[in-house]
Amino acid sequence: MALTAKANDLTGRQLLVNALQNPVCLSELPLAKWDTLIRLARVSNLIGRLAEAIDTVKLTSHVPDKALPHLVSARLLANHQRQAIRWEVKHLGDALNSLDAPKVLLKGAAYAVQSLEAAGGRVFGDLDLLVPKTAIPAAEAALMLKGWGAEGVDSYDQRYYREWMHEIPPMVHRGRGTVVDLHHNILPLTARYCPTIELFFADAVPSSVPGFQVLSPVDMVIHSATHLFYESEMRNGLRDLFDLDALIRQFSRDRTEFWPLLAERTDAIGLNWPVFLALSCLRDILGAYVPEEFFQRIRVNANLGSMPEVFLTKLYYWAVWPKHPLIDNLPSRLSRFLVYIRGHYLRMPLRLLLPHLSRKALGRLYKSGSGSDHR
Repeated sequence: MALTAKANDLTGRQLLVNALQNPVCLSELPLAKWDTLIRLARVSNLIGRLAEAIDTVKLTSHVPDKALPHLVSARLLANHQRQAIRWEVKHLGDALNSLDAPKVLLKGAAYAVQSLEAAGGRVFGDLDLLVPKTAIPAAEAALMLKGWGAEGVDSYDQRYYREWMHEIPPMVHRGRGTVVDLHHNILPLTARYCPTIELFFADAVPSSVPGFQVLSPVDMVIHSATHLFYESEMRNGLRDLFDLDALIRQFSRDRTEFWPLLAERTDAIGLNWPVFLALSCLRDILGAYVPEEFFQRIRVNANLGSMPEVFLTKLYYWAVWPKHPLIDNLPSRLSRFLVYIRGHYLRMPLRLLLPHLSRKALGRLYKSGSGSDHR
């Protein structure tokens, strides 16, 4: 995607990417285009990142009065949530202080406590924590003593999480309403390829919060790519792609050995194909720089085959865009549907997937017919 055209000549997709990558182009943006940009940034969960980018280049004075409040509030919310995540991690540390096992913060929590560039302007949701599977019962019990617990989870969902998934049911704090996702792997146990999680624990590094670790830089990138391309829903697809871009830019700038380590580690763990798709989307959508030598190395190791490779790169190119009337089209709608099917297929074998989806579909119909809210 070209990033050099004038902002007022760009389509909605190009405008959003260009604004985040090169906010200087917004200095003469017409008000109508600002309306488009704010709407798309908000639905993508990227409005905080947009506000951060504009502030970084000292362009706030060029923002129209009607657009400025949206950006100011988004930046305040992102800053508040970043502080709240750090505060919540301290509570988590108090709860798990006696747990004699590795405790690895994942995704947004890791970005926040490490003050990574990926945390800039980011809106945070749940707090994700990885512990060994053998430590799950003790960790869950310790969290329950401090006010966390699973809510509204029936017996089927309990079995679904505990026997098949890579995490237990989300635990909600009864006072603060914060959610902890307690993981024991980065992919479901039923996934077509569930990596050896001990490899991630072995290379985890100390975090800025005593008692917690974060994944190594290359493992953080691999996890982010795997999380995105094993997903069945792309609600935050573009945001997660920008997360990946920020991680790779920072790590490759700070570490000269980043790219060879990423290629070597990706192959050792066996997650070449999601990393290849991530790098393809970064190049095609964000215009990111990926050294050709290592791109081709990961591509060859992914061994997708020429037709599946072309199909999947096109599929995810369209699927990551937010669902919004301003940019939605048939390729995006069809791609999101196919990614939904593919994501479930990757995470569960058909013998489990078909009964699971049937049960969920019937449950939604029942709740809809009874007038109840449904998840």
